[in-house]
Amino acid sequence: MTESAVLCPECSSEHHYERDAFLVCSMCGHEWLAGSDELGNQSEDQETVIRDSVGNPLADGDTVTVVKDLKVKGSSTSIKVGTKVRNIRLVNGVGDHDIDCKVDGFGPMQLKSSVVKKA
Repeated sequence: MTESAVLCPECSSEHHYERDAFLVCSMCGHEWLAGSDELGNQSEDQETVIRDSVGNPLADGDTVTVVKDLKVKGSSTSIKVGTKVRNIRLVNGVGDHDIDCKVDGFGPMQLKSSVVKKA
């Protein structure tokens, strides 16, 4: 067992075990990072790195290229492979959309980092 000062963020149980880099609650089955606090928030020194489809880390202001055709809701056209998107901004968006940007011809939108490649 690990030290009993760490409580499960879901059920507040002190009974848990380690699996790889995670702690797993033996009562409810909830998993959280071992370096996070009791509420499941990551420590300030552990910053989330957003990576593109190839694995390159992305940063605000980067230029990326779309790696697959993307259908756009409400539009009869789609964003084609190879479209360059300049000056991206990394955000916690809706679902797993983590890039806020403006695509030429389509306007502002959010993209997933898994469909872009750093240019």
